Amino acid sequence: MNTIEQFNAHVMGSYGRFDLVLEKGENQCATDENGKQYIDFGSGIGTNSLGYCNEDWVNAVCEQVKSLQHTSNYYYTRVQADFAEQLSKATGLKNMFFCNSGAEANECAIKIARKYSFDKYGKGRHNIITLVNSFHGRTMCTLSATGQEVFHNYFFPFVEGFRYVEANNIEDLKSKLDDTVCAVMFEYIQGEGGVMALEQSFVDEIFSLCEKMDVLTIADEVQTGVGRTGKFLAGDNFGKKADIITLAKGIAGGIPMGACLAGDKCADVLTPGTHGSTFGGNPIACAGGLAVLKKAADEAFLAEVTAKGDYIREKVLKMPNVKSVSGMGLMIGIELENGKEAKEIVKKALDKGLLLLTAKEKVRLLPPLTISYEELDKGLMILEELLK
Repeated sequence: MNTIEQFNAHVMGSYGRFDLVLEKGENQCATDENGKQYIDFGSGIGTNSLGYCNEDWVNAVCEQVKSLQHTSNYYYTRVQADFAEQLSKATGLKNMFFCNSGAEANECAIKIARKYSFDKYGKGRHNIITLVNSFHGRTMCTLSATGQEVFHNYFFPFVEGFRYVEANNIEDLKSKLDDTVCAVMFEYIQGEGGVMALEQSFVDEIFSLCEKMDVLTIADEVQTGVGRTGKFLAGDNFGKKADIITLAKGIAGGIPMGACLAGDKCADVLTPGTHGSTFGGNPIACAGGLAVLKKAADEAFLAEVTAKGDYIREKVLKMPNVKSVSGMGLMIGIELENGKEAKEIVKKALDKGLLLLTAKEKVRLLPPLTISYEELDKGLMILEELLK
């Protein structure tokens, strides 16, 4: 029995997988069980932010494994304290809760928003506005928050208290933002929704209206955060800092971790017993996170992310059958034309030794933030051949 047959015999079929078995990786390249190498333009859906097995990251994680792999959150650890301090410096937010995924971080944000409003105003102010085409996770609550009908099936009844507003539609926002709303939750760039950035005027209106009505702003930066857009937080590109910000994916370089960060307004909303996580702030994840922050919070490093993103856009826009390019930094969506289909391009790219992603009908690129121009050129050459 080969690896794929063995796997499928025991693991639930909840993913549409490619017939590819990866065995190891180094920097921007993955290697399958037959020794074939692949340039990775997906980085585990933006999670391997420093690429595969970055030397500094590996050393930090391995040293932590040797000393303490886990302890419950009844106790303190130095590595979690160090990581929290550095993450606070990088984001400018006062306080945080650690968990294990983006969905969990968003669940925490929802709980904070509702408790903040309950503590201050009592019952009846629990609704949360999210955007059409958004994606916030696959738990029952974050699935309910997700503004895509394609995900709203099978699992009825969904969690109540969510309203959906069209992205960039200010009038729609105004019509649904009333005194029963406690928060507006949004992605600055809708990743799973097609790598679509919000308009500055719409972002400005969210913050203006919310400030007037004491409604919290929640920025889901699970995919856009930790340097992905050329700033540590995507909100920095818009000149905005939300009351609550959620992070995950690239935050620990490939180890499961999520974080929900809060500013002064709601930093102290969660009190003992109101929320928890067995694995949240795991020492190994925090060690990986510290290694990521040493690079991803550096201004010169972030400037390189922006430069690489601009380089990719310039190259891709000259390729055949490309209609448009969206996104920021190293978060890129490629809209195709003339009958070219993103899923087919991604599938064919495997044969050529290139790992790509899709988002809706687009080819999506989320390469490691550390990718070299040499590797970019190799991957872009393969992509151009496939698009001809």
